[in-house]
Amino acid sequence: MVEKKTKKEESTKFKGKFVKAIGRRKTSVAQVRIYKSGQGAMAVNGLRLNEYFSEDEVIVVTQPLKLTGHVRDIDLSVVVKGGGKKSQAEATRHGIARILVSFDDGSSEPVKAKGWLTRDARKKERKKPGLKKARRAPQWSKR
Repeated sequence: MVEKKTKKEESTKFKGKFVKAIGRRKTSVAQVRIYKSGQGAMAVNGLRLNEYFSEDEVIVVTQPLKLTGHVRDIDLSVVVKGGGKKSQAEATRHGIARILVSFDDGSSEPVKAKGWLTRDARKKERKKPGLKKARRAPQWSKR
């Protein structure tokens, strides 16, 4: 009888030394680990990168790796929580960019020029009393 491995068991087996960092965007927090000796495998929350994110979000996540030329020589493991998928993708990109700067000194200039090292701190504004949303007031009537 042949045993079938689940997707989580397949993709989460990374070994060796790693460098870790945290990336944030809105309410999303991504804990990123890069394994120095790898073949380009990427896992997000136990799933492969293409299974977790859509094509557009995969492009966002891999931007720093493509810019620095580390797509095929490192493995990537990410645990991301909170927010929506796009916010999670941008938090992951922020974490990867932070690692690449500490990992390879020559990559800091192009990554910094793209603005991927800066945490995008924009969040949803809180609702104020007397208003319908953060700034939306009830309709005003003269009479």
